Amino acid sequence: MDLSARLDRILPQTQCGQCGYAGCRPYAEAMAAGQAGTDRCPPGGDAGARALARVLGTEAIPYDRALGLQAAPEVALVIEADCIGCTKCIQACPVDAIVGAGKHMHVVIEPLCTGCRLCVPACPVDCIVMLAARPAPALPHQG
Repeated sequence: MDLSARLDRILPQTQCGQCGYAGCRPYAEAMAAGQAGTDRCPPGGDAGARALARVLGTEAIPYDRALGLQAAPEVALVIEADCIGCTKCIQACPVDAIVGAGKHMHVVIEPLCTGCRLCVPACPVDCIVMLAARPAPALPHQG
């Protein structure tokens, strides 16, 4: 796997643009080319900046808070009663977290949703809302 792909896998895939790039992949490519630092991703926070620095072999520095604050994770939810099955949300989702078929209700696969919000403006009937992401369930104790 090339360096930009490795960096892109670490990024939160929110596609928010707070880093100054048009999405996570362009930011990863800029870091791999030495044109951007590891401190430009508010959604990734300090932990993300450390992970990026580790892959690049550079000194870890905190993310630049001037670019925005790290927010609580969100996920999209399709309001079933309002969905017309247009598929525009599916086309807008960069991580394939929305499934469904034309003229049928769509659903978000919650563990795959990065909270990027790109599906919200794509929906012509405003049937997508953003909710606070639920923490992952704890694994049962093996002992």
